[in-house]
Amino acid sequence: MVDGPPEKTPAASAGTQQLARSAGKLAKSAENQEDSADRRTELAADRTVLAAERTYAAWVRTGLSALASGVGAGALLDKILPVLVGKLTGTLLIAFSAFCFGAAVWRQMVRVAPPRPDTRRLPQALLIAVNSFLALVSLGALVGIWLA
Repeated sequence: MVDGPPEKTPAASAGTQQLARSAGKLAKSAENQEDSADRRTELAADRTVLAAERTYAAWVRTGLSALASGVGAGALLDKILPVLVGKLTGTLLIAFSAFCFGAAVWRQMVRVAPPRPDTRRLPQALLIAVNSFLALVSLGALVGIWLA
């Protein structure tokens, strides 16, 4: 018996080729899964940004509703209840509206952790300007309730 390299048979050669193809497919599959995971992470970051914008819109909507309710309460309760009750109710609702406008900006300023989303965030200067204006409108309504 002679010790030497094993003979390569056609079956062994075909098995080696099949194993090489399988390894190539496995490597390609791993790359695709990694790319897919990265994309899912980016999409999750985009969803986070859009959810934050919906929350911002909900705060502003609640603030506008409270502002309208405060003005309405100040005007309508004046005829039904003592004047002070109508003014206090309107004051509380309008103060809550100012709180909502502030909370909307504060909540929107929270940064999203990496990875950075593809979706652009609302400009901070715009958020501050719009909600500051709305807070001033609330203050004006409050003054209007107490002077009327």
